[in-house]
Amino acid sequence: MKRIIFIALLCTTMLLYGQEKKTEQTEPYTNDWESLQKHKTPEWFLNAKFGIYCHWGIYSVPAFGSEWYPHDMYKSGSKENKYHLEKYGSLLKFGYKDFIPQFTGEKFDADAWASLFARAGARFAGPVTEHADGFAMWDSKLTKWNAAKMGPKRDIVGELAKAIRKQNLKFIATFHHQWLWGWYPTWDKTTDASDPDFNGLDGIYGPVVPSADAFDTHGYNHPDPMPTIEFSRYWVNKIKEVIDNYQPDLIWFDDRSEIIDEQCRKDLLAYYYNKAFAWKRDVTITYKSENFAAGSGVVDLERGRMAGLTTFPWLNDDSMDWNSWGYVTDTDYKTAERLVHELVDIVSKNGCLLLNIGPRPDGTIPEEVQERILEIGDWLKLNGEAIYETRPFDVFGEGPTVVQEGFYTESKSTEFKAEDIRFTKKGDKLYAIFLGWPGKEITVKSFPKGKKLWLGNISKITLLGYPKPLKWTQNENGLTVQLPETAPCKYAFTLKIWGK
Repeated sequence: MKRIIFIALLCTTMLLYGQEKKTEQTEPYTNDWESLQKHKTPEWFLNAKFGIYCHWGIYSVPAFGSEWYPHDMYKSGSKENKYHLEKYGSLLKFGYKDFIPQFTGEKFDADAWASLFARAGARFAGPVTEHADGFAMWDSKLTKWNAAKMGPKRDIVGELAKAIRKQNLKFIATFHHQWLWGWYPTWDKTTDASDPDFNGLDGIYGPVVPSADAFDTHGYNHPDPMPTIEFSRYWVNKIKEVIDNYQPDLIWFDDRSEIIDEQCRKDLLAYYYNKAFAWKRDVTITYKSENFAAGSGVVDLERGRMAGLTTFPWLNDDSMDWNSWGYVTDTDYKTAERLVHELVDIVSKNGCLLLNIGPRPDGTIPEEVQERILEIGDWLKLNGEAIYETRPFDVFGEGPTVVQEGFYTESKSTEFKAEDIRFTKKGDKLYAIFLGWPGKEITVKSFPKGKKLWLGNISKITLLGYPKPLKWTQNENGLTVQLPETAPCKYAFTLKIWGK
């Protein structure tokens, strides 16, 4: 079913983008899909290609399983439930909210984080603003469950927004709190129901969890019952508070947003786009599945890619850890090479990569994570001109490796070979990035003799990181380029093809 929905979504989006070229908005948006679908993806997003965000919250304290620990710890018989009972004791005495005092963030340094993101080559960055546990990472007036009043007792979103913009990066805020409706299977009985701050809303909207009797948690995008209008408005108001206080350049929505009342979603989008219109800034949202109308923002695949080139821009949000988005002690990190190859493949197909990392509860970023993203940054220092500000070529590339398309397909995509080549273009330059060192020469089959290129005839070919022009020949089999004896970098090597 998800596959069918995904294909239908792509078809709808392709048709929408193919009907007409979107123009600059010259008047405020109205809260209907027809108006909102006229929204134009900002040039900065089309140019950025690479961003970083962070799953950091209370769930970083137990550091076990994944960021779904607050959900799974209450599921009898789950590995998280067994772990919790063994390490922390009865759920009646130690519930999820009791982790909050240990979520200290005492070593959190927003400027250090932002500097790291910039050195990694990211063009936009930000935090998970609120995850599915209902703990807001900003100084909120709408809920007591927030990082300014509890845990770190700091406005994490505010500090990061300021630090990230100081690095000349765009600021992203991500929201997952639609999952609060029916996300938890039991009550957190460690909460004092006589607390004057405790009420029905707290039971649903904060680290106090609702009863399994009231919700069908297996409904995914169609829980039983569906959210009340009060919940939908509360969901919207939290986002509006972040919009007003921090003016994010990009708002990323997790899946399941479609359970929110449709008119509330339209009202929110019109509110955000009109605020940006008044700010004289270009912003956008990303959405999954059919959570928003096609073309009203940028479509997002979670841990997934497109198999081929698309006519519309898209995003893949993926985590450095194969298994978790939040910090866990049992890590399984992807290599920097895998992540660079993923970035190159995505960009060649008109996409953008948003890479997630998981900081520790004290606010430090694991050394293995830093090493990998700085390796990406080193690669981009040398090869970034083939990534940033580029646009897709007529075809995304060539080679034997097949990329699996759709949501949650990243683990199904195998490693690339030297014969796998990806193309991008910028101005009168064409870039061919080959994803393995082939040895003495490489043949690009997509450019046989006689093939017309927009840049005209080829005048010279260089290899980024190598000082001299390369020798090349062209016949009916393709473009063959002689390579130097040693590679200029560790992985993913870029031919720069110059036109006359």
